Amino acid sequence: MSSDAHAHDHGSSDAHAGTRSGQLIGFGASVVLTAIPFLLVMNGSLDKQVAALIITAFAAVQVVVHMIFFLHMNPRAEGGWTMMALIFTIIMVVIALSGSLWVMHHLTTNMMPVHEMGQTP
Repeated sequence: MSSDAHAHDHGSSDAHAGTRSGQLIGFGASVVLTAIPFLLVMNGSLDKQVAALIITAFAAVQVVVHMIFFLHMNPRAEGGWTMMALIFTIIMVVIALSGSLWVMHHLTTNMMPVHEMGQTP
């Protein structure tokens, strides 16, 4: 089986994803997507919430870069099963995170501080 037929069988729509230049592009993008939030935090000029949102956005983009350039994921790879596994994983992570955050918020708002109970710590 030739390499073109092998790439076609796995549904490689990105011509650079499996090559050395694709690996270097992915690495460069990862470095830039890490350096920019680091510099924003080290500069300290942004509000904490804005910085957290920017870091989260850059992290999401970096996850996509890693999936495309290093994991070679695309909608046609392996008949779409890798994409379905990814979607299932994302749904499970969202459910676990949102449930955990809800429980922590519920506990924070409903726990009575020690000083209100008339006890000293």
